[in-house]
Amino acid sequence: MTVGLFFTEEHEMLRKSIREFAEKELAPHAEEWEEQGGFPDWVFTRMGELGYLGLHYPEEYGGGGGDYFCNIVLAEELARSGSGSVNMAIAVQVGMATPPILAFGTEEQKQKYLVPAIKGEKIACLGITEPNAGSDVASIQTYAEKVPGGWKVNGNKIFITNGARAHFMTLLARTEKTKGYKGMSVFLVDTDTPGFVVNRKLDKVGMRASDTAEIFFEDMFIPEDALLGEEGRGFYNIMWELQGERLIGAAAAIGGARLTLEGVIEYTKERVQFGKPICKNQAIAHRIADLATKIEAAQSLVYICAWKYDHGEYPVKEISMAKLMAAQVAFEVADEALQFMGGYGYMMEYPVQRAWRDARLGRIGGGTDEIMREIIATTLGLYA
Repeated sequence: MTVGLFFTEEHEMLRKSIREFAEKELAPHAEEWEEQGGFPDWVFTRMGELGYLGLHYPEEYGGGGGDYFCNIVLAEELARSGSGSVNMAIAVQVGMATPPILAFGTEEQKQKYLVPAIKGEKIACLGITEPNAGSDVASIQTYAEKVPGGWKVNGNKIFITNGARAHFMTLLARTEKTKGYKGMSVFLVDTDTPGFVVNRKLDKVGMRASDTAEIFFEDMFIPEDALLGEEGRGFYNIMWELQGERLIGAAAAIGGARLTLEGVIEYTKERVQFGKPICKNQAIAHRIADLATKIEAAQSLVYICAWKYDHGEYPVKEISMAKLMAAQVAFEVADEALQFMGGYGYMMEYPVQRAWRDARLGRIGGGTDEIMREIIATTLGLYA
């Protein structure tokens, strides 16, 4: 890898440990969980026991006290499980729903939510997307009305990863109807709160082992201490969170792409047609070379962004580029790998079909390709 540039020997020891865990304890179950439409909660508790859910969090909250590259290693190596579903669910737990608690939460909130999340005792979900507010976060309509002692929440969220089994939600809601993006706040909500309704578990094309839910809030009362951070600052705080989400998503996408490419290289070496392995056909060999080059380029961009993020920078343009490129490369690799395998690749018994279906979500979730391009264009001053 890149010991001495972005990674230390400690990072590589961590990488070896997570890879061994993913390959021995997760990968054997990947297809079974896919067919069942979910993976068991013991994955969270086991990863909590191993310390993998708090690698970059302070030791005082049960974390490992590591840097941001520990999260990159985690995302890359969990891909070795062969299940994008597991990687996505853990990414929500580690890099999406809980960072705002550390950044903006009170000590009481950190003890109640962050500490058990790091232990794997509480599963977290993130409530942003709504049926009419996907890419346009500023258009959310879920409303938290101020009432004596707290807020009364009405509305709904959709495409919520971990939503069917989470113990708490980091929720973005509108607290002022007339203030646009300045009228939003973030709350921490226990999912057993009366009025928190899991309406349905959604049926997806890919990531089938990850539960994704539609949630309704029906006159749900939450107390004053449910507010996370400053009232009216929710949009800004969630936009900050989205950068970490996109970066972790990019790392996971490239980890999956690398695994898929390794698998198809082995296949092309073994598959003999017209008297020779198909990898010896220049048309295939050169396409594989292109894919390998794109993986390296995308991964290098992810590492540069992670270094900037770890050093206190807020590289929105570069993270958007990394997310855009990584998602596209991951799907291209999966699509080409399926093509190289021909009819076998299209059969459910081969894992490349799962990689193909899972990789497609990367170009939608956490910000679509179109939104990433819009952000990049804006930061380049094209609309000035």
